[in-house]
Amino acid sequence: MELSLNHRDEGAATVLEVAGEVDVYTAPKLRERLIELVQDGRHHIVVDMTKVEFLDSTGLGVLVGGLKRVRSHDGSLRLVCDKERILKIFRITGLTKVFPIHDSLDEALQDSG
Repeated sequence: MELSLNHRDEGAATVLEVAGEVDVYTAPKLRERLIELVQDGRHHIVVDMTKVEFLDSTGLGVLVGGLKRVRSHDGSLRLVCDKERILKIFRITGLTKVFPIHDSLDEALQDSG
């Protein structure tokens, strides 16, 4: 399955909608988009992962790298995830303590405002 990335601005935040599989083959595409957004001055990013079907350790690494990148600009990176199998990966790795993870986009946007 391919990876689809679309972004839009929602107030002070930029929503990056991710759909498909984030794995060793597609993660570089996500990494590049996050780098571009930060370089464009978008330092408050909400990654909407509600359409992500698969996430591996490479994808997790890209998200952690994105978090470090926005934090270096006093920014934030929030995740929206409602799939138990994806949330389980964040729990097992302890990344639920690192990322603010929300059930809905509205909730994440309210939190970032």
